[in-house]
Amino acid sequence: MASSLTKDPASTSGSAKTFFGHPRGLATLFMTEMWERFSFYGMRALLPLYLVSSSGLHMNAATATAIYSIYMAMVYLLAMPGGWFGDRVWGPRKTVTISAAIIMLGHLTLALPGSGTFFAGLALVALGSGLLKANISTMVGHLYNGPDDPRRDGGFTVFYMGINLGAFAAPLIIGTIGEKVNWHLGFAIAAAGMALGLAQFLIGTRHLSARSSVVPKPLSAEERRTTLRKGLLWLIVAVVFYGVLVATDVYTLNWALVPITVAGLLIPVAVLVRIKRDRDLSKTEQSKMSGYIWFFVAAAVFWMIYDQGGSTLSLFGESSTTNSLFGVDFPTSWYQSVNPVIIMALAPVVAWIWLALNRRGKEPSTVVKFGSGLFLVGVSFLVFMLPLTMTTDGDKVSPMWLVSIYFLQTVGELCLSPVGLSVTTKMAPAKYGSQMMGVWFLAVTAGDCTTSLLSLAGVDLNKTGMVGLEAALAIVAAFAIWMYRKKVSQLMGDVR
Repeated sequence: MASSLTKDPASTSGSAKTFFGHPRGLATLFMTEMWERFSFYGMRALLPLYLVSSSGLHMNAATATAIYSIYMAMVYLLAMPGGWFGDRVWGPRKTVTISAAIIMLGHLTLALPGSGTFFAGLALVALGSGLLKANISTMVGHLYNGPDDPRRDGGFTVFYMGINLGAFAAPLIIGTIGEKVNWHLGFAIAAAGMALGLAQFLIGTRHLSARSSVVPKPLSAEERRTTLRKGLLWLIVAVVFYGVLVATDVYTLNWALVPITVAGLLIPVAVLVRIKRDRDLSKTEQSKMSGYIWFFVAAAVFWMIYDQGGSTLSLFGESSTTNSLFGVDFPTSWYQSVNPVIIMALAPVVAWIWLALNRRGKEPSTVVKFGSGLFLVGVSFLVFMLPLTMTTDGDKVSPMWLVSIYFLQTVGELCLSPVGLSVTTKMAPAKYGSQMMGVWFLAVTAGDCTTSLLSLAGVDLNKTGMVGLEAALAIVAAFAIWMYRKKVSQLMGDVR
């Protein structure tokens, strides 16, 4: 890494060295995010497999999918309070330090045997990941001289590569150790990864912008007391309620899963309604929010299918594929490395295609790109129906079926996800500028909670009928966006 550091008097960190032409602090954040994603995706690759394994918690596939989906939903739901803590309580730098420590503690707790410690560890990792997610991206932005700094977009691209490097390596290392050696050792390796990330963050923190230590809008003494009082009240209510359930021997896992799932569906709706009904918004902002709701609903459908790559598809890979290619056997968790490696390979290609079409005046609109991503994720589940029908008699199919499904989903992600992030910032009302990125993450929460609710209701997501229904939903939604693209474009105003 040191060989990439060169002299650059324009560095904003106060150092004469840069990281690939960017402020040296980007190296610190790049490595922190890479190790955090290494720990996160490693544990994520093991999670559904551990839940169903006879040497793990030995649950059925529906319960495992529900738990996995709720976990993913909570990570994105907690990104909003995570951003709030960074803005109002600790500042981004301190929030990232605390969140990394929480994530490490969560993985260490997962490394301990027992269902109680497992769920406690899962909650800690979700909490830490939510706290970290919004704040570390904010700190990347702090390294540059405002939104017009020509290096800014390139800096986020380099940062994004750190995410995918960690996500690619994690299943290969943590997944292999967890599946082939010991589940809990795999979780311990995830903790070690986060420990490395935290250590280098603390060592390299001097290269970060001073703005990252500032609390932009600190709580007043009265606000602190009110917040603490409300938080303690809700905690007492929860402890008493679940204490009674346990004491009366009524408690089952669904008493925890169902309320979280319902909350994950209601909160995104409530947030959108609150913003849409705000009378302080101008007519133009109201129009843009109406247009944005189209994107939000479409994104929720997209993530509902896409995030099953780590649950429904992974469980299918465990039970119904040969897990052997060119004579080489591999663990099921390795499938989770397919998406990041395709992203790293295709992201520059897709970006080049958009630029080339733009020069010719033929670049698709935001609405068309979004619809294309939704269409592709629907087609991926149409493809999924084929190996499902081929394995009804217990036969196993080639891993290339799953690779092809992941390929379609990843191309769809490259059409939809960057566009969604961009359109969120462009269509955000001025009053909610800093909150809208959290709103975008709520689309993931809504999609994953829908998957969880279906699983809790006893719906088998690994059956051809349900997979076909989800595929049809995505394709019909993509067609609706296409049919109403002019109306949505009008609602978007000057955003393109």
